[in-house]
Amino acid sequence: MYQLKRTQFVKASLEECWEFFSSPKNLQTITPPYMGFHIQTEVPEKMYEGLMVSYTVTPLLKIPMQWVTEIKYVHDKKFFVDEQRMGPYKMWHHEHHFKEVEGGVEMTDIVSYLLPMGPLGKLVHPWLVKPKLEEIFEYRFQKVEELFNQK
Repeated sequence: MYQLKRTQFVKASLEECWEFFSSPKNLQTITPPYMGFHIQTEVPEKMYEGLMVSYTVTPLLKIPMQWVTEIKYVHDKKFFVDEQRMGPYKMWHHEHHFKEVEGGVEMTDIVSYLLPMGPLGKLVHPWLVKPKLEEIFEYRFQKVEELFNQK
């Protein structure tokens, strides 16, 4: 199993931060445009446990893939977890944590994942999957900086 962990300070109130990140509609805003991210299902303004979200992404070679995630756990203004139900990973578990700190919010993402295709998945991880995930989360970091921290 692989894990990616990122922490970022967000210059916003806990309420403002939670409102933005707990809305599935804002995911497209913090996803790189080249990913071709499009939500396929109607989503509410606020997520809830059991919410299934279907979207398409084009992570490699402009080949669209369907990805379905379920909002598995929600603890208001503290954390939520989404898990892949259908998609490119053998397993995807993404924790989103929010902690009020002086001057804003400390936001932590922890993504635990397994790749399909056994040894082939292990072979491509260091030069394809890991760098792509790091690039996506770096884009997200920069976008959050632009949206919240440059005010």
